[in-house]
Amino acid sequence: MEKHITLAGTLHIVLGVLTALTSLVVFTLLLGAGILSGEEEAVFVLSIVAAAVSGFLILRAIPEIIGGIGLLKHKPWARILTLVVSCFQLAEIPVGTALGGYSLWVLLNDETVAIFEKSSKK
Repeated sequence: MEKHITLAGTLHIVLGVLTALTSLVVFTLLLGAGILSGEEEAVFVLSIVAAAVSGFLILRAIPEIIGGIGLLKHKPWARILTLVVSCFQLAEIPVGTALGGYSLWVLLNDETVAIFEKSSKK
């Protein structure tokens, strides 16, 4: 089960980083579209939309990255955080559903629970 924990942690970090990078791309594209339009209202509206969407994506990526790092270090709090993140991911078809389902399977396994309980006693 150690390999599955490592894989789940790594995949959460990778997906979190990709989500953060996506937020930067979305911000750049929306802000650029507003500037290219040449209209003040478009710049204003698109800058607000860009900030909101990018902010949401960043807030979505941060717990995923932190949880993934914690899983790699076998921190008990990371198991709980990643379980919550994985539940939200189930609605993100297809990649989120696959990763969320896999992570739930790994983290709810009795052997995994024992590993994290053992590491919390250190």
